[in-house]
Amino acid sequence: MIFAADSALMRALTRIADVMILNLLFVATSIPVVTLGASVTALHFTAMRIGSGRCESVSGDYFRAFRANGRAATILGLVIAGMGGVLAAWWAVVTTAGLDAIVQLVLLAVWFVLTFQLVLIALFAFPYLATFDDRVGTVLRNARLLSWKHPFVSLAVIALNALPVIITVFYPAVTVYGLLWFAVLFGAIAVVTGTLFSRIFAPYIRDADHVAALTTE
Repeated sequence: MIFAADSALMRALTRIADVMILNLLFVATSIPVVTLGASVTALHFTAMRIGSGRCESVSGDYFRAFRANGRAATILGLVIAGMGGVLAAWWAVVTTAGLDAIVQLVLLAVWFVLTFQLVLIALFAFPYLATFDDRVGTVLRNARLLSWKHPFVSLAVIALNALPVIITVFYPAVTVYGLLWFAVLFGAIAVVTGTLFSRIFAPYIRDADHVAALTTE
């Protein structure tokens, strides 16, 4: 039957409800600097579990990840924000210092490369932290390496995050003037990108489990 608990319709409605609950939790717990890193990590942890069908309780998974990764995620967020601040200062100096045109072009080219890399690190780092228990330095290094190793995933993740922002800015009516972000978009984007991250993380999870099994024998 169409309304049976295990029907395709009911599974789809359940998934939509889970995404909306996840979105609400993320919005409610995202305080800039204070909790944003932890909430982004918890968002990705729960989204990957929803996408893989392993989520039994959205709120339970979310707050478990929020508590477990709070300190590391906050430090990670501050480090990435600090890098962003340095790049912002670089842009301000290069574009206002009256440098020679060639020098300015070279410095801006380097700036664009570094900014693009920082964006990729930021997009990969929090899902990585949600999956692996590593130090912040290791998270940043592996986020960078994974973004290089999987260029098509990197481009897809950038597109999936950028497209809704572009639509919101240039066609605000489509997102009901931003209201869809508060209703579902953060969670929906995280679930879609989470399926990509889960695929590229899977081999490393199996390797980690294999190493752990060998060390306990």
